[in-house]
Amino acid sequence: MRVCDITGKRARVGNSVSHANNKTKRLFVPNLHKKKFYIPEEDKWVELKVCTKALRTINKKGISAVLREAIKKGKLA
Repeated sequence: MRVCDITGKRARVGNSVSHANNKTKRLFVPNLHKKKFYIPEEDKWVELKVCTKALRTINKKGISAVLREAIKKGKLA
């Protein structure tokens, strides 16, 4: 399933609207990437499916802090 491991973002349903204002159902899917991150405290690599917003957060705060927050919020087991 297309869900971000960190933020929990998932596909949303909406409408494609044409110039003639015709509406058809469509999916808005998050921009997900499979990335490997090294966790120095545990000396191991983890592979996560993350959206670009989560990547920016990881670059800013660090992978350890982001994982701690995600576990605390219950998004990661």
